[in-house]
Amino acid sequence: MTALIIGGSGFLGAELIRQARAAGHTTAATYATKPGDASRAVWYPLDLRDTRRLDAVMAEVSPQLVINAASGKADWTVTAEGPVRIAMAAAKYGSRMVHVSSDAVFSGARVHYDETSQPDPVTPYGAAKAAAETGVLLVHPEAAVARTSLIIGHGRSVHERVVHELAAGTRDGVLFTDDIRCPVQVDDLAAALLELAACDAAGIHHLAGPDALSRHELGILIARRDGLDASLLPTGLRARSTLPGALDVRLDSRATQRNLRTTLRGARQFLHRTGVTAQTVGP
Repeated sequence: MTALIIGGSGFLGAELIRQARAAGHTTAATYATKPGDASRAVWYPLDLRDTRRLDAVMAEVSPQLVINAASGKADWTVTAEGPVRIAMAAAKYGSRMVHVSSDAVFSGARVHYDETSQPDPVTPYGAAKAAAETGVLLVHPEAAVARTSLIIGHGRSVHERVVHELAAGTRDGVLFTDDIRCPVQVDDLAAALLELAACDAAGIHHLAGPDALSRHELGILIARRDGLDASLLPTGLRARSTLPGALDVRLDSRATQRNLRTTLRGARQFLHRTGVTAQTVGP
C-alpha cells in the first residue's frame, strides 16, 4: 500500500512515517517549510492553500491512503479549508482518508465528550478544526475523522519541552491546575490511526488516553520520568488568565477503543514506563 502523510515533518507525522514504513508501506510525505528527518520517505513541499499543487502531489503519489496530520493553528485557510481540499482530492483519486482533529472543537461545558457530542468551539483554532470535520465528511463521506488530545512522547513533544524549560528556569509561565485534558502517547496514537486507516470505519472517532490530567499533573509525571525536580514547576489557574479556551475537556474514547487492537494507554502508565511502544491486545 502507498501512504501519503500530510504534515509528515511534524511530531505526529514523523511517527506515522516510521510506523507506516515498518509495516511495509511505500510512504510519501508533505511539508510546509522543510522536510522532516524521517528516512525512506519521498518528500513533497505542499501549501494546503494551493489546490493545484495538492492535485499534482496526489496524481504523482497515487496513494491508497491519505492521513492528514498537518496543523495550521488558527489559520482558517489552512486548518479549516485545507483538510477539505485534501478530502476532495482523496475522493477524486479513490484514496482512503483519515483526518486528525482535536479536542479543541469542544468548549468544556459538558466536560465529558464521546463521539456523538456536537462541537461547540470557543477559540478560532477550535472553530477551524470543527469546520474541517464537517467539510471533510461532507465531501468524502467514507473518510474517518479522529479527534485526539495532548500528544506526548520520547521527550520531543512541545508539552515535554515546556516542562523541562520551566524546571530549568529558562521559560516564564505556569502549568495550570484547572486545565484538564486526556494525553495520548504518540506511538499509540500513530498505531491507532494506521489501524483505523486499515478498516472501513467512517465518521467520527476519539483517540485519547483514559487518564484525565491537569497540565500541572501531567508536568509532574514528565518531571518524575525525566529525573527533574517537580517542585520547581510553577502553578496557576487558567480561569484567572487571559488565555482563551476550554478548561476541562475529557475525550471519551471507549467506543473507538473497543474496535481497535491498539491500546491507548493513560499518561500515568506511559510516562511511568519509558521506552515502551504501542501495545496491542488480542483479537
